Amino acid sequence: MLRIAIPNKGRLNEDTRSLLADAGLPVRAPSERALVASLGGEFEAIFVRAQDIPEFVADGAADAGITGWDLVQESTRPVVSQLDLGFGRCRLVVAAKEDSGVQSVADLVPGTRVATVFPNVTRRFFADAGKAVELASVSGAVEIAPHLGIADVILDLTSTGSTLRVNGLREVATVLESTAHLIVAGPESGRRPTGDRARALQELEQTLRSVLAARGQRYVMANVPRDRLEAVRRILPGISGPTVIDVMNGGSKVAVHAVCPAEGISRTLNALKAEGAEGILVTRIERLLA
Repeated sequence: MLRIAIPNKGRLNEDTRSLLADAGLPVRAPSERALVASLGGEFEAIFVRAQDIPEFVADGAADAGITGWDLVQESTRPVVSQLDLGFGRCRLVVAAKEDSGVQSVADLVPGTRVATVFPNVTRRFFADAGKAVELASVSGAVEIAPHLGIADVILDLTSTGSTLRVNGLREVATVLESTAHLIVAGPESGRRPTGDRARALQELEQTLRSVLAARGQRYVMANVPRDRLEAVRRILPGISGPTVIDVMNGGSKVAVHAVCPAEGISRTLNALKAEGAEGILVTRIERLLA
């Protein structure tokens, strides 16, 4: 049984469950408070705090895990990314009060106090920037620290920056960009799965990759005039060109099938209509193996 550590709550938990369900691995737990759940077949989920997942994976308590890259960087444990899952997107930034006069990290004076819940990332970032700072480790509500005199600047997560602006703070540097990743123990840990477990993990990665590739894509089918195929090919390039199929008793019409981006699908359909396409059908794609 391959054990996968997943976040026990929050948006990461919801998005992870959604991805696993789309991959045919729905979480089946006996109750909402269960710490372990079946994913079917060879896989089992364990629910832990997102920040603890790198620890579980590095120590071999889990064969793989799904958590934010920011938490992986903070943990300093020997784990590596197998796959960027794309959801949970956010940034770690340095922010200062609007009226502080600080426009960039270069403006920070020696001894600047930095409030953060990411002390390891903070130390590395400012050391690399050649800035000697003092850390003020806090457990939450980092945005209030500069207003209380606890710190001069903060290093914290943001998605849109709106919370920072509401609290009178301005971003002055981006430390790292983060999304959820599928992680495994690094080669130096001696904890990586081997044999059948390594094969199962590779299959899991390939399955998740195919689901992610299918997101944002649509499968388009249409009957189009044979003499407009060149124009239709430009509209529907597909992965390696559209598939063209003769239609029984179709006369001058042929069926064209292709994968195309969901973004801008309305323009694509209008362009097809302009070329005389009929019977246009658009469907979602569950998996896409390139």
